Amino acid sequence: MSSLGRPRVVLVDDHALFRAGVRAELRDAVDVVGEADDVERAIVVVGERRPEVVLLDVHLPSGSGAAVVEAVRATHPEIRFLALSVSDAPEDVIAVIRAGARGYVTKTIGVEALVDAVWRVAGGDAVFSPRLAGFVLDAFASMGGEVVPPLDPELDQLSPREREVLRLIARGYTYKELGRELSISVKTVESHVSAVLRKLQLSSRHQLTRWASERRLA
Repeated sequence: MSSLGRPRVVLVDDHALFRAGVRAELRDAVDVVGEADDVERAIVVVGERRPEVVLLDVHLPSGSGAAVVEAVRATHPEIRFLALSVSDAPEDVIAVIRAGARGYVTKTIGVEALVDAVWRVAGGDAVFSPRLAGFVLDAFASMGGEVVPPLDPELDQLSPREREVLRLIARGYTYKELGRELSISVKTVESHVSAVLRKLQLSSRHQLTRWASERRLA
């Protein structure tokens, strides 16, 4: 994460105007640390900048988004990819997910939903546009590798910041450490923790840690 506790993001799309629009829309919620417009440049930029999330088009002038995912994951498996494409064709969805992307949304997505998707992928969640779920299930039915965790209705009710607080609490952060990590006050941390406990119907930090551990969120 950046010093502000926001996900560091690289944009990969061959349309400069689209990248500029996404960068402007996301600037208050994430840190865009790099951009690329083709496969080779994307591999270089992502490797140099080491973002938490790469927002990636599946069709690029010099190849596919899947090629970028495969190349980067070979050396930097910790970097997560979220496909952002105009295409909702099954073959495109399945190709990029097979390559290792953690999610796939279409360019019709709203700004708030895109911000939420980026934060969720940065935190380890899998995110897909609802109508693409069938394609994703088909893809994983025939995969022998890593399986993306199913969407969790309880987790989905938390805001991106609440999910980040939950994960840090599960990792053993104190409220003071968590505040420093996210650049927020201890009072704000306490407020977020209270909201998480209420939404998940839990009564203590111990229960919260166990809940997160059972879902491998830590």
